[in-house]
Amino acid sequence: MNKADTVVEWVDARERLPRSGTPVAAATTGRYPDGEEFWLVLPMYFTTLHFAEDGTEHHDCFVDSDRVVRLPRGRPCAEPVTHWAALPPLPGTAVRQVLGDAVGPALRQADLRD
Repeated sequence: MNKADTVVEWVDARERLPRSGTPVAAATTGRYPDGEEFWLVLPMYFTTLHFAEDGTEHHDCFVDSDRVVRLPRGRPCAEPVTHWAALPPLPGTAVRQVLGDAVGPALRQADLRD
């Protein structure tokens, strides 16, 4: 297996936001129910407009795979995003997403690269 190194550039969420629809690694902070504080990285996507399941409209927000909405630090939010970083490309490619019929060939190509 090849060693896959990447440099991560963290962007302060108060200074700049990603383009709408961009998948990112987002650093979020908050407090667990037992009171312990956390700061951790989660995969999310950024969007300029999101409607929550209850119909609430959110602007300029980060959404995780469970559809939890988090806002950039500085806006009222229990678990704000402090920083974000662009995800690295998929192994052996220059893209971050492959969909549908292109997935199989992309995986086979990555498996052939030692």
